[in-house]
Amino acid sequence: MKVLICDDQAIVRDGIELLLKLEKGIEVTGKASNGSEALDLTARSLPDLVLMDLKMPVMNGIEATRKIRQEFPQVKVLVLTTFEEDAWVFDALRAGAAGYLLKDTPRADLIKAIRETVEGKTYLDPAVAGRVLEQAIGMQTQPSSLIEDKLTERETAVLRLLADGLNNQEIAWRLQLSQGTVRNHISAIFSKLEVTERTQAALIAIRHGLNT
Repeated sequence: MKVLICDDQAIVRDGIELLLKLEKGIEVTGKASNGSEALDLTARSLPDLVLMDLKMPVMNGIEATRKIRQEFPQVKVLVLTTFEEDAWVFDALRAGAAGYLLKDTPRADLIKAIRETVEGKTYLDPAVAGRVLEQAIGMQTQPSSLIEDKLTERETAVLRLLADGLNNQEIAWRLQLSQGTVRNHISAIFSKLEVTERTQAALIAIRHGLNT
């Protein structure tokens, strides 16, 4: 899998690159010092994942995430930052980030998050995950029927499992479908819910009580 690193501190970029080079199956395709550079490098190398800092000059990570997800929807963005305030977390997720990690994340957890994000899972740092779920549940003001009316019965079943954190392979096994069929259902769900990322769809599902 190809990974692009974006951070405004050279020592952080270089350190992450050295760490990732020790891992089999991961290739660092470029390093950017701000969001604008990350956007340009994404267009050139089309990585599988961008490891994105948030507070940077020229273009911050929120705006860069939004632009990358709009222009290159196949590219995942995993935030790696020092900021754990709710505003940063929710802005990043709304922009299309597939996950959110803090920079004190242990090495093994960072590698796991990168691999699982590329595979289609959502990874939230334990320090912020509880607050994300609390806010999503607290915003549960609309009945599930408003979502179920938009989706087919099978799409609703897929969305429930997606909200529970299952990846495409696990959803396919649970519903006895092919992975291709699951991908098609998820694409339809994204279109109908007007989202671009699994995390966004999962939060909508939680707000409407569709998770188990």
